[in-house]
Amino acid sequence: MKLIFLDIDGTLVEPGTNVPPQSAMDAIHKAQEAGNKVFLCSGRNYDMLKPLLKYGFDGYIASAGGYIVAEDKLLYSEPMDKREFREILDLLHQNGVFCTVEAKDATYGDENLAEILGNAAAGNSEIERWRKALAEELNIKPLKEFDGRPVYKIVIMCETMDQLAEAIRLYGDRYEFCVQEVFSRGGIINGELINRKYDKGRGVLRVADFYGVSVRNTVGFGDSMNDVTMIDTVGTGVCMENGSAELKKHSDTVVPSVKDDGLYKGFEMLKLM
Repeated sequence: MKLIFLDIDGTLVEPGTNVPPQSAMDAIHKAQEAGNKVFLCSGRNYDMLKPLLKYGFDGYIASAGGYIVAEDKLLYSEPMDKREFREILDLLHQNGVFCTVEAKDATYGDENLAEILGNAAAGNSEIERWRKALAEELNIKPLKEFDGRPVYKIVIMCETMDQLAEAIRLYGDRYEFCVQEVFSRGGIINGELINRKYDKGRGVLRVADFYGVSVRNTVGFGDSMNDVTMIDTVGTGVCMENGSAELKKHSDTVVPSVKDDGLYKGFEMLKLM
């Protein structure tokens, strides 16, 4: 049995959508019929990935590793410390950083987030996800409505790394500031503030331990640098052709893009079905 982990945006689906290509679903179901298990492994919180669960996955790693479920069993849950969350959010806002706050079952965003995303260049799957989420009103609530529920992750967007310097200095030992590639045209720095107690890679290890499967028998598919810990951990790391140039350097192989039946071709090449 192999455990297969799939990023969502830019890997399973085009960024910001919830409908996988039929070829991807055919590959996933054939892999399951062959005795393998297939998991979502995403930066999305549960609320944003749950529309995909109807397609029959065996579980999911949500919130970049902070919330993990396998066979309907909760394996791991690690929200941010409430005091630290408030301190960090206030500090980011003081430095002009645009933020979205992700709880398990709700997402809250700065109300002027649409403005910065509107000026951002296309090409980054995470920016595209947020752009489409806002445009299609996918239940992102104004941050002023945040009710204090446990938070797993903060998504950050700004124009310069200087805006993050103070937060990194004060909290970098406890939280990783996972920054995506910066694009020169309308360049926006975007990334995630993630508790150092977890990441996608350690999420893979927690699922493998649950099943008693060697990490050598795990496969991960991703497209952006927030997938790097997954790609570095799994036995076989795969990057989509539409993915980050840097992530490709970490990967064992590259498959065609999400638009070109990349998952199906990758599953076929690796004999997962």
